Amino acid sequence: MAKGGGERGALLPVSADDGKGNGGGGGAGDDAALFKGSAMTRRGAVAALSYMSCSVLLVMFNKAALSSYNFPCANVITLLQMVCSTCLLYVLRKSKLISFTNSDPSVPSDALFFVPFRILLRTTPLSLAYLLYMLASMESVRGVNVPMYTTLRRTTVVFTMTMEYFLAKQKHTPPIIGSVALIVFGAFVAGARDLSFDARGYAIVFVANITTAVYLATINRIGKSSGLNSFGLMWCNGLVCGPSVLFLTYIQGDLKRAMEFPYLSSPGFQAVLLFSCILAFLLNYTIFWNTILNSALTQSMCGNLKDFFTVGIGWVLFGGLPFDLLNVIGQGLGFLGSGLYAYCKIKGK
Repeated sequence: MAKGGGERGALLPVSADDGKGNGGGGGAGDDAALFKGSAMTRRGAVAALSYMSCSVLLVMFNKAALSSYNFPCANVITLLQMVCSTCLLYVLRKSKLISFTNSDPSVPSDALFFVPFRILLRTTPLSLAYLLYMLASMESVRGVNVPMYTTLRRTTVVFTMTMEYFLAKQKHTPPIIGSVALIVFGAFVAGARDLSFDARGYAIVFVANITTAVYLATINRIGKSSGLNSFGLMWCNGLVCGPSVLFLTYIQGDLKRAMEFPYLSSPGFQAVLLFSCILAFLLNYTIFWNTILNSALTQSMCGNLKDFFTVGIGWVLFGGLPFDLLNVIGQGLGFLGSGLYAYCKIKGK
């Protein structure tokens, strides 16, 4: 792991500054445009692809735990993911392999929690947004089949654009707005004849969309000004949200139900939980990395592009959505809109 931004050979970039200046990370070449005239850098492209890969796999493992094994406690999975992530960060920081800021990780921290308390307070809104995002996203996977889940989640871009405008006064070009409109239209077309329609499931997905938009916009607003890198932001999220989720699972009786779950000792179920926790850590890291390097809207659009693989794999593994021409057309319109956005972003339009 690179020490700060000044040492070569970083295994994982942790902030928008890595790779700049004195060659931390991959060197100046990583900050070059993807190709001539592109608005996206090579590092930005790697961050986006890394996020999409982790996201597809995490949805599959979460869906397997909640639907295939019928595990009744989504919040317990969220708690396990937070605990594993926080413990891993603690070990890495204690071993001086990483830093939570852009400073040298070998420099001892005089803060009780490795970051100053004032910084922890400053990132509290981000942590609370993360808590709502995690709880809503985990529960939203349960009540909707994978193809329709990914279709409805694509409408997150509208909420993200709205939050970016109100929080950062960020405006977008007509081609970008047009591509987003096409995505939303495709989502409504795809869901028009969903034979497995579940009003509660749909409502939870839209709540997850809103919380995701708030979370991404908050990363873009607070994350860049906090002085923390991606690992530091993840650490603060764990410290603030972990106790809250533990309390929630206790008062709801989820911990007791989880201990009584018949497949708890099953190697297959344990493997699903293990990979879910690992992927959750990697996904949170790549979300910070991608959002800081690119933008909150680009992060949302990456979520749309990876849906092509999520829909295909989910259709094969979990089913739940009979073939319907209108649904296929809607899916196609959504992917077309995502492709147009990617084209506009790469071309700098």
